[in-house]
Amino acid sequence: MGTEIIIVDDDRLVAEMLATAASIVGFNTHIYTHAIDFLAHDLDRQDIVLLDLSMPGIDGIEVIRTLSANKLPIALVLISGHDRGVLHSAEQLAKAHSLKVIGTLSKPIQIPHLQRILLKQFASFRATKKLYHSCEIALAKPEEVVQAITQEQLLIHYQPVLDMTTCDMVGVEALVRWQHPEQGLIFPDAFIPVAEQNGLMEQLTGYVLGAVLKDRQAWLKEGLALHCSINISADNITSLGLPEQLMALLHKNQCEPSDITLEITESTLMGELVTSLDILTRLRMKGFSLSIDDFGTGYSSLSHLHRIPFTELKIDRGFVMDMVNDEEARAIAKTCIMLGHELDMKVVAEGIESQEIWDILVSYGCDFGQGYHIARPMPADSLLEWSQSR
Repeated sequence: MGTEIIIVDDDRLVAEMLATAASIVGFNTHIYTHAIDFLAHDLDRQDIVLLDLSMPGIDGIEVIRTLSANKLPIALVLISGHDRGVLHSAEQLAKAHSLKVIGTLSKPIQIPHLQRILLKQFASFRATKKLYHSCEIALAKPEEVVQAITQEQLLIHYQPVLDMTTCDMVGVEALVRWQHPEQGLIFPDAFIPVAEQNGLMEQLTGYVLGAVLKDRQAWLKEGLALHCSINISADNITSLGLPEQLMALLHKNQCEPSDITLEITESTLMGELVTSLDILTRLRMKGFSLSIDDFGTGYSSLSHLHRIPFTELKIDRGFVMDMVNDEEARAIAKTCIMLGHELDMKVVAEGIESQEIWDILVSYGCDFGQGYHIARPMPADSLLEWSQSR
């Protein structure tokens, strides 16, 4: 496969059992029973490390601390015989160190679960390699971003949002991509930060909303009426002219504010809150819906809900994706749904990647859902075909 499974566990019998399980599904393996020897290993960006937290000498937490200095985005599977609380805390520590945790395993280890984790991550590596020419994100130059906008090189992909009671498609989230004439498809991480740092977000947001509204008009002609969600940045919500800019675009495309939801991440709200509150309140007064995105990852979530007139709460995908195997993530998702409903908001779960996750969310009363289990983001024409094929 090209991906190596590196097992770090002081119990040789356990390590060999894990190696056998990985080998059965096609992986090469390497065992280390001493953490100090593992830390001298040259890591490749596609390695998957199975790390036992409880080891003599250097324990798993110390290994995590040391790995944080390594810039390669290796994938970690954390293993522990301690209670779930310890395993969960170690996972949060690793993520705080910007390490990628793809799974956690409590002893005794369920081998089929481990194999599913490994195969899923291998599929992710292949997909990433196909989408990107390089795993390193090379930021675009400001003049290239301007050129992408003026020459209409930006594409909008749409991810369907379903009503979790009826399974009807009720809306889409618009996600911008850059179809570079030489480099191929470029994702937002490579150009959104550049736009934000160089005063280009007003121009970029205007382009995206204009493209979304044109696509929506085309769908309407085919009998498909969809609510559209777009993401706005910190620059947008501190621009006093944003409400007028958006209203002008809506008027030009014969669309109503009630057809649009503006998504704002919690981290976006950490800046100039007074100006943001001014603009967001005016947007609600004009009829736009407001969604707080990635809910649960910020530091003052409840105060944001109290101050800003949100109509929708989107549960962070990290909690949703971990629901099946993480009791804490499941409890947080359930609490978010209850909180949203108490505050008279609709609740959207993103990151639904399996029927099991979908079923849990339905049992909790979640209103809407999106994720790869439903459909991946797709161009406007493909969305129409997808909708008609349902």
